[in-house]
Amino acid sequence: MALRAKVRSAPRAPASAVPFAKPVEGEIPRAGLRQLRAMAADCRACPLWRDATQTVFGEGPARGGVIVVGEQPGDEEDRSGRPFVGPAGRLLDQALSEAGLDRSELYLTNAVKHFKFERRGKRRMHDRANAHEQQACRIWLAAQWLRLRPRLAVALGAMAAQTLFGASFRLTRERGRWKDLDARTRALATWHPSAILRAPAPTRQLRLRELVRDLRALAAAMRELRGESD
Repeated sequence: MALRAKVRSAPRAPASAVPFAKPVEGEIPRAGLRQLRAMAADCRACPLWRDATQTVFGEGPARGGVIVVGEQPGDEEDRSGRPFVGPAGRLLDQALSEAGLDRSELYLTNAVKHFKFERRGKRRMHDRANAHEQQACRIWLAAQWLRLRPRLAVALGAMAAQTLFGASFRLTRERGRWKDLDARTRALATWHPSAILRAPAPTRQLRLRELVRDLRALAAAMRELRGESD
């Protein structure tokens, strides 16, 4: 009930206000990032909140013009409340550095805001959010999108890419290609760092190079937006 009260007290926008290929359910709350974070912390739209430590909402500059969307938080993210601080986050930081970028320039978030896992003894092993859980959480990504009004977006992994581009999108075919989401925003999709970490050694090195190449394309697009030359 707390979530409903807070959403009703905030201005709302129709689901069509964001250029996602996958639908957003309900009207999107419009508020500052701090208020949205507090609202999302009370979300009970799917069962994931019951076992997760906290909502992992997102972080970064509100006016940077760039959003990077991952899939869902892992164990270290769940404990800290911050996105991309575990092994995948450290690999992302490495790739960003090689591409000439710093994470402080980017707004980082995930398509799903709670850690989903299964227990194996004392360990909490990552489990992919199902379609219902992804759908329930999409309203928070939409709310972030409306607040940030990004000019550039990068989707890390298939879950984020299909949210933006549709269920038929395939990373193996369309990775690294800029696409217009609407008149304002261009987006591309690339490998999620966790998928790189899981890949066998030869594939891991290839995908890491491709991730860095795609992030360099992002860096070039950011310079273009700022009116800087190479």
